[in-house]
Amino acid sequence: MARRRRGLPVNGVLLLDKPKGISSNHALQRVRRLFEAQKAGHTGTLDPMATGLLPICLGEATKFSAHLLEADKMYRTRVELGVITDTGDAEGTVIEQREIPSLTAEDVESVLARFHGEIDQVPPMYSALKHQGKKLYELAREGKHVERAARRVSVYDARLLAFEGTAFELEVSCSKGTYIRTLAEDIGYALGCGAHISQLRRLKTGPFTGDAMWTLEGLEALADQATREAELMPADVLVDHLPSLTVDETAFGRLAHGQSASLAIDTLEPDALARLYYAETFIGLGVVKGAQEVAPKRLLSTVAIS
Repeated sequence: MARRRRGLPVNGVLLLDKPKGISSNHALQRVRRLFEAQKAGHTGTLDPMATGLLPICLGEATKFSAHLLEADKMYRTRVELGVITDTGDAEGTVIEQREIPSLTAEDVESVLARFHGEIDQVPPMYSALKHQGKKLYELAREGKHVERAARRVSVYDARLLAFEGTAFELEVSCSKGTYIRTLAEDIGYALGCGAHISQLRRLKTGPFTGDAMWTLEGLEALADQATREAELMPADVLVDHLPSLTVDETAFGRLAHGQSASLAIDTLEPDALARLYYAETFIGLGVVKGAQEVAPKRLLSTVAIS
């Protein structure tokens, strides 16, 4: 007998303003419990020290969360000069202190220009990347050091917001996989004194900005379950960047049974992904097999044949 999943079949996307001091998973579990949801996942970890935008997927929306993991990000951070920590942030242990040279905002902007575009970045030891099945931060806490290969990432913009002589604030737009802690450390070394970050806030993930974020306290203050669920965005917001196709009843029936369906789709290339809609309702993703055929790729389990 199949084990019954505990909780409610709540589906949708919530933009959470993750508070400082808790892990992304802790924040996720608090949201899941508030909604009494059967299933939940997030779309990209924030360090415990970091705050800001953490999209939470509930129920069926978790099927499409991977599409947001690939998205570009935007952050605001505060960089402290002259102090180097083992984690690259203020929560780490200070391992070196250096004299800060006499710098101007123009000096900082000149160095920032070197970090625009595609750059090679060595991931930090205090990260969730794995080495031989074990997370790097676990090895780091055991006092172990692992050589890490540099990875190519893109920094679209690193804009100086404020400069105070011993610290400055940046707004960084970057590709997935970019570590802001490492970027700040590298900028600090280029300035001749090293650095770490003392604040980090994510402002944007893919198409989502912080304008519609909810705090945990705000969610807890909502009157009831129905009120909370009304604040969820539909699952297809996660794949809104993909083209859409509308299917008729015959095609819907075939797709719901895992079969390819005939559909006029001359405008899309073979192997392209597309959002599928039936009767103006999102039913999942399909993959184009030719000018007249689409196959199911990832359908909602709630899809039912009427």
